[in-house]
Amino acid sequence: MTDTAVLRQRAPEQQQEPAPPRRAGIPAGLLRTARPRQWIKNVLVVAAPAAAGELLSWHTLSRLALVFVLFTACAAAVYLVNDARDAEADRAHPVKRHRPVAAGQVPVPVAYAVGGVLGVLAPVVAAWLCPPAVAALLTAYLAMQLAYCISLKHVLVVDLAVVTTGFLMRAMVGGLALGIPLSRWFLITTGFGALFMVSAKRYSEAVQMAEKAGATRALLTEYTTGYLRFVWQLAAGVAVLGYCLWAMEEGGVPHTSVLPWRQLSMVAFILAVLRYAVFADRGTAGEPEDVVLRDRALALIGVVWVAMYGLAVANW
Repeated sequence: MTDTAVLRQRAPEQQQEPAPPRRAGIPAGLLRTARPRQWIKNVLVVAAPAAAGELLSWHTLSRLALVFVLFTACAAAVYLVNDARDAEADRAHPVKRHRPVAAGQVPVPVAYAVGGVLGVLAPVVAAWLCPPAVAALLTAYLAMQLAYCISLKHVLVVDLAVVTTGFLMRAMVGGLALGIPLSRWFLITTGFGALFMVSAKRYSEAVQMAEKAGATRALLTEYTTGYLRFVWQLAAGVAVLGYCLWAMEEGGVPHTSVLPWRQLSMVAFILAVLRYAVFADRGTAGEPEDVVLRDRALALIGVVWVAMYGLAVANW
């Protein structure tokens, strides 16, 4: 066999493992460990104020910006502590070994220290500048996520509940910061919508696990794809039902409106769920933000839903 043929046979194996990232300093490593790409999830802090039509004042925007930063700091603290705790195991993983802490770019004590500082500082600042409920929620989020890192991520069903609750807390904190009452239908729709995306992601990981052994979380070996499919289908149905009941409960739109936008927004919401379910069914529903941003049809449906919802809030 020629050298060229040998190289051709080895090429696919070499392409399966990503190239290690370029070395950089500790600050850059800390930033990477904080997962900037995940910060988009914290935009959910505007969900409750947007639903109440309270986004048009400087006070509201400045308060939400502060809450966004504080929640991001809490999430970063959890990522730092998690990577420091799992550094040894990550070094044996084909992909995770390139994480800054596992790769030695960020020393484990530094990751623990920075994570601890952020975890203490965020609730303290919230207690100083925000209503007490915000500080309490951030403290509860940190406690829950740290418990998840230590043990809860190894407990069936509880791991899904914890991740879902993290999304729900993001959606709640904006309303708590501004003293906006949280509708029960808002909480049901947000909670089960989050469970839909979380379980769809787990289902996709389970489907792909056979092809990429060891590239996913160990707990997935205890779930069956049939069970995870049941969870995301159930969650999708409850989220749609909750949204429809919320839209109908409002009694339509006032007579000054051109069209019943709130009720019409149900169509866009249901289409978005159905479109997202296509990727869940295929086993390609990874990170929610990646699914939305990479699919033009889903992004367009989202824009239409936002437009309809905005018209409903504005009573146009």
